[in-house]
Amino acid sequence: MQTVLITGGSRGIGADTVRAFAARGDKVYFIYEKQHEKAQAIAGETGATAICCDVADSNQVQNAIACLPSLDILVCNAGICHTGLLQSMPEDDWDRLFAVNVKGIYNCVKASMPHFLQKQSGSIITVSSMWGQVGASCEAAYSATKGAVIALTKALAQELGPAGIRVNCVAPGVIQTDMCAKVAPDIMEELRQQTPVGRLGTGEDVASAILYLADAPFVTGQILGINGGFVV
Repeated sequence: MQTVLITGGSRGIGADTVRAFAARGDKVYFIYEKQHEKAQAIAGETGATAICCDVADSNQVQNAIACLPSLDILVCNAGICHTGLLQSMPEDDWDRLFAVNVKGIYNCVKASMPHFLQKQSGSIITVSSMWGQVGASCEAAYSATKGAVIALTKALAQELGPAGIRVNCVAPGVIQTDMCAKVAPDIMEELRQQTPVGRLGTGEDVASAILYLADAPFVTGQILGINGGFVV
């Protein structure tokens, strides 16, 4: 049994990842910020422990992770999105996007290092997006944050490898979560048709890839696309 911490675990990909690790018998903790009822429901369903915390706040993150008895696997999944033209995007929205999607990973990785360094082992999985690989019109800021996640993953893999810590990344495509709830059905259908496997992704698709990367002993610094062939 390993100890796992998943950020953004109350919904979507994060919730399915909580379920996946809990189902195999791991001790699972997950961070959430606002979805109290959903978090308690996931905790009740899986036996995982919910921790209310804003990943963009370094003090909150430090306090949350310092309380863990140990840590073997960190999944940095928490993220927010923004759709619209860059010229119309308020500066505060830009700053918040980077605070959650990029600084949130910095905060969590830094706070987790004492656990990993003590054992000289650990596995970190970040969650980017296919838009971090190729960019998307009207999602410039989101694409920029997810591109930063990819670069950070590759750099950390080289930096932390000598300490026995592996760092990998999943880059999901169009996944059917509440992040896509506001996208018009005709656009979702168009995206489905553009996906070579003929369907959109699920949270379970991404969670299974995260499980693989968590346990693959000779894999580090890799970006695993979970997109049905949308980006190759």
